[in-house]
Amino acid sequence: MNTNQGTLFRRDFTLVVIGQIISLFGSAILRFALPLYLLRQTGSPALFGAVGAAAFIPAVLCAPIGGVVADRVNKRNIMVLLDFSTAGLILVFALLLDWAPLVPLMAVCLMLLYGIAGAYQPAVQASIPLLARAEQLTSANAVINMVQTLSALLGPVTGGVLFGAFGIRPILWVGSLCFFLSAVMELFIRIPHTPRAAAGSALATVRQDLGESWRFIRRERPVFLSVVLVLALFNLVLSAALVVGIPVAVVQVLGMSDSRLGLTQGAMGLGGLFGGLLTACLGARLPLRRGGAVLLAASATAAGMGAALLPGVPALPGWWGVTAMSFAVMVLSTMLTVVLSAAVQGRTPPELLGKVMSFIMAVSSCAAPLGQAVYGALFERCPAWAVLLGAAGAAALTAVYSRQVFRALASDSGAEV
Repeated sequence: MNTNQGTLFRRDFTLVVIGQIISLFGSAILRFALPLYLLRQTGSPALFGAVGAAAFIPAVLCAPIGGVVADRVNKRNIMVLLDFSTAGLILVFALLLDWAPLVPLMAVCLMLLYGIAGAYQPAVQASIPLLARAEQLTSANAVINMVQTLSALLGPVTGGVLFGAFGIRPILWVGSLCFFLSAVMELFIRIPHTPRAAAGSALATVRQDLGESWRFIRRERPVFLSVVLVLALFNLVLSAALVVGIPVAVVQVLGMSDSRLGLTQGAMGLGGLFGGLLTACLGARLPLRRGGAVLLAASATAAGMGAALLPGVPALPGWWGVTAMSFAVMVLSTMLTVVLSAAVQGRTPPELLGKVMSFIMAVSSCAAPLGQAVYGALFERCPAWAVLLGAAGAAALTAVYSRQVFRALASDSGAEV
């Protein structure tokens, strides 16, 4: 573990935070505008869901590789390289937009964007225990999550205004500039790094490192597998429904403008910011064993969205209902994510942390592409309110099952929670 003393906001942690603010803001406006542009151009929820599902696949596949690399390569160099690469990717996309077929171009761009993000996040997660003391892990994770959610707040709002007024082009230039500036700032970060000898070829090294992390989870922390299962189920039945359903509900069902959609997704960012602030203030006092109750409350937000879309509900009150529930679901999910991240980090040796975190992220996210594809088809064929109420019911069943899993994780002796 690190040897830092005193305040959490020392030089290098602060630079990581600032770099994340810039980079994630660029990512947020792109993730808002690119799928919306596709939905506006095609008018097809099924195509919208299918492209979104395809985009998640590289993120799932790249996360374990990113974890292996994060445990062997200087984490600063990973962040710098991937941010420069993303800036170049968006520039190429902007140049090809006028003459390349939209759907395949959009699918390839989003797949690369999500794949880079999947490889990037393990480096960030694995750097936190090296820059914060053990008793600061919950607060440090809360700060990183607040940065993510602040970007998720400002990105859609800014993207909605720019997209509604000027179209897609300014968003592409702003996004590319953000990634470039973030990479330049990250050049000055110092993250402790101990080189490890490779196990032969790159493929052999990846195989050995992933096998090492799997053996640790299976033998030392089998409760992690149960946590991954719960998160995967929740991503399948609820998260995917909201990713596809919120834009469809606001734009197509309620007939609201792009700026209104930006405000709704900005409310999600505000909810995440509030959840992160609350978690940072409470720190280790948050009871992990109550995770099932948090997931059950998140299920209720999907039911609230479905109720806001029932026949007879006027469009404006319906939009306010969807927006309020978007805020609430992000408060709950952010609190749970922060506490879970700190619990896993506290129970995992530093040399395995990148791989273990990436394994959890990858496996728990692998259900999202399937869920998005299924929900895209459902929203095209069924009333949105019925789809959301059904998703809420399935998520509630998952939350009830998860209670015993969170109790087991809280009782594990690997670290204080």
